[in-house]
This record gives sequence, C-alpha cells and structure tokens, in this order.
Amino acid sequence: MLFRPAINAMTGYTPGEQPKPGTPIIKLNTNENPYLPSPQAIEVLRNLDKEWLRRYPDPYAREFCHAVSEALKVPSDWVIVGNGSDDMLNLLVRACAEGGSRTCAYPTPTYVLYRTLAAMQPAEVVEIPYPDDFQLPIDQLVTAKGAITFIASPNSPSGHCVPKGDLRQLASQLSGVLVIDEAYVDFAEDSALSLVREFENVIVLRTLSKGYSLAGLRLGFGIANPKLLAGLFKVKDSYNVDAIAQLVGTAAMRDQNYKNICAEKVKVSRAKLTVDLRKLGFTVRDSYGNFVLATPTLSAEHIYLSLKQHGILVRYFNQPGLQDKLRITVGNDEQNQLLIETLEIILDK
Repeated sequence: MLFRPAINAMTGYTPGEQPKPGTPIIKLNTNENPYLPSPQAIEVLRNLDKEWLRRYPDPYAREFCHAVSEALKVPSDWVIVGNGSDDMLNLLVRACAEGGSRTCAYPTPTYVLYRTLAAMQPAEVVEIPYPDDFQLPIDQLVTAKGAITFIASPNSPSGHCVPKGDLRQLASQLSGVLVIDEAYVDFAEDSALSLVREFENVIVLRTLSKGYSLAGLRLGFGIANPKLLAGLFKVKDSYNVDAIAQLVGTAAMRDQNYKNICAEKVKVSRAKLTVDLRKLGFTVRDSYGNFVLATPTLSAEHIYLSLKQHGILVRYFNQPGLQDKLRITVGNDEQNQLLIETLEIILDK
C-alpha cells in the first residue's frame, strides 16, 4: 500500500474549473475579483529586481507583516503569513487536531476544505448543520469541544455573516482554538478582528485572493495573539511564501484605497445581480461575499450545464443541501448582464 490508510479512505478537495487565461469563457465559479490588482502591485511586479529570484525569501515576510500592521492597526508580531489562507488552515489543523481526541468542529454548509484537511491529518470532524435561518449553533459547537472550531464569516456558499456578538459568545465558551475565516470580509460591513485582542484562543484569517484581486499570487495571513502564533510557527514550512508574493502583496496591502474602491463596485453589482436573478424566479439569499447563492425553479444542475455550453461557468455543488442551488460569483456589470440574458434564454426553452 503506497499511502496511509487515511489518505486511501479520504476524498480530495475538488477545486472549481480553471480554464487557461485567454480562454473565451466568463468565469463566475471560483469567486475571483473581476477587477485587476492595484496598479502599485503591478508596478512592483513590472520592476522586479531579479536578485529576489536568486535569494531565499524572508521566512517571516516581515515587510508584509508591517504593511498589514499599518493597514489593520494590529501589531506586526501578531501576524503570520502563508501561501494563501488555505496554507494557514493547513497549519492550524497540523498544529492542533489529531484523531478522535482533538477534533475539528464547524457548522455546515461551509468551506469543504476544512473537512479535507482534517481527513489528511487525520482528525475526526463534528459537522453541525446550520438551521434554516443560518443562526450560529453556539450551544452545539460548544458541546462538540473541538480542538479547532472553524467559522467562516462571510460564509461560503451561503453568503451570510455571523454577528460579532455571537462569535464573542462562542469564543468565551470554547477551550480550543476558534478560527474566524474572513476570506470575504472586504465585501462585508463588519469584521471580528477585534476579538483577537479579547481572546488568546481566537485567530482571524484573511486572504489577498478576493478583495485584492490576487488569487493567482497565493498570499494569506492570520492575526492572533503571539502565544497562539508560536505553535503555528513550529509547523510552518521554512520559506512558505515566495519573495515575489511578499513584494507584490506588500504593495497591494498598502493600497487600501484602490482595494476599497473595487470592493464597493462589487457590492453595487452584487445588489443588482441579486435583484435581476429574483426577477427571473430565483430564490437568492442576501450575501456579504463577492458571490450569491441562488435557487432556480428548474434543475440547478441543468442550468449549470446549460450555462457552461454558453461559455459561462458557475459553481454547482453536488452534495446534500446544495443540489438545488448555484453559487454565482459577482462579475463586472457586462459579465453579469450577459449571465442574465443567457439565463433568460435557458429558462424560456
């Protein structure tokens, strides 16, 4: 047998379809930002000193940590940087979870990678279904006694935000680590970042993939009390973030004005897309991410496949609770309008 039993038994994470750049397709399936990254970030890449390619990068990405400190008003030594926020999730599972005695708990539906990383460890998971109103099941999560509890806010694929008061209540009752995954926070109205100062067991995760339009760069970070970060640094790869990512990411982090302008445009487009989908008969939840979760009147799988034939990709999850729904990334206004016009054609057939 080539692999550990846990690896043979698990199902790997399935990313969204990624056609080659330049492919004539409208890509609304993996929640990329429709706008280009900060011009300042692009300028850094254009003028890259080739010496950075010869040398190892800073293992702690200290310049980037300083940029985070300036932008988010947190001490730079409260920041740990990873190869995307997925890397941060991996570090947390590796450092904290194990078998059936140190489990991972989270409400569902949510980011499927939590389950995948636990299976790789391996560590058992406690999955607690969200109620229909998506109120956080605090009592059940406390009872689960997870070594790690994952809460995505805004959550994908539902798009809802968890009130900070609920997260504070949960953090106060947990003995394990509370991971607040804020990958989509740039499109929301509030953040739970202040909780890291209140609780030593809370870490907030961020990424540059969504709000900063740098999904291809793979750069994310966590913010927590240094006592919590100390264990994560022990399991972090020595050079987990390359020099180019650090340089470009630092420039993007320091251009908050550009990021905020693009995020506001996405929020305006999200509101219009929600209205337009509802006019077509879709049930659409209010969303605080750069996507919407929509339930059509026809088969969701049929619409997903029909859109694909028309050169438009959206995300269909063939799993319980989501089989009648589509997650649709908010594109630019032209892309969103073409989506609506194509849906009209599909629904009229």
